[in-house]
Amino acid sequence: MRLLPTLLAVSLFVSLPAFAQHNNHQGSSHAVGGGYVPPHGPPPSRGGARQAEPSRQQAAPRQDNAPRQEVAPRSYRDQQGHPEAPHVHSNGEWVGHDAGRDDPRYHLDRPFEHGRFTGGFGRGHQWRIEGGDPSRFWFGGFYFGVAPFDLAYANDWDWANDQVVIYDDPDHPGWYLAYNVRLGTYVHVQYFGGQ
Repeated sequence: MRLLPTLLAVSLFVSLPAFAQHNNHQGSSHAVGGGYVPPHGPPPSRGGARQAEPSRQQAAPRQDNAPRQEVAPRSYRDQQGHPEAPHVHSNGEWVGHDAGRDDPRYHLDRPFEHGRFTGGFGRGHQWRIEGGDPSRFWFGGFYFGVAPFDLAYANDWDWANDQVVIYDDPDHPGWYLAYNVRLGTYVHVQYFGGQ
């Protein structure tokens, strides 16, 4: 008779982590980071290019002798608790990759000037950053640099330890997207060569 209550207690104890995990992921189609790796990069932007968003450093043009006014930066925080940076939801939605093909911030006169990255793209190709900083970082003998307009979005990256996944950018020739697995955020990066 004692066997039944014992089995019931053990079953309940073993199943609690599953219930807890289920409750933490209710509505998780919009969770960000925490080890999620998108199965593929973003689709090409639909429609024409939209007006590029100003960065924090850019100011509105002056008219006559009016003082320069700072322009409010674009917000990427689409839900409570999400980062103020381009990011990917756990349903594969790439938030912030919608500027269009002709965004002048990402124009390169000589795309792929240093060759093309050949280390592997997407899920299954996670790389641990081995050192550097946003202007030049490396992993596996490959070197990259973050786009000037995306520098602020990489402030909390660990340049000696974070894992990244590289995706091709379908809209901006010569640029790749480096996705930070820990944070769920991404930045545009240019390949500087390697192996």
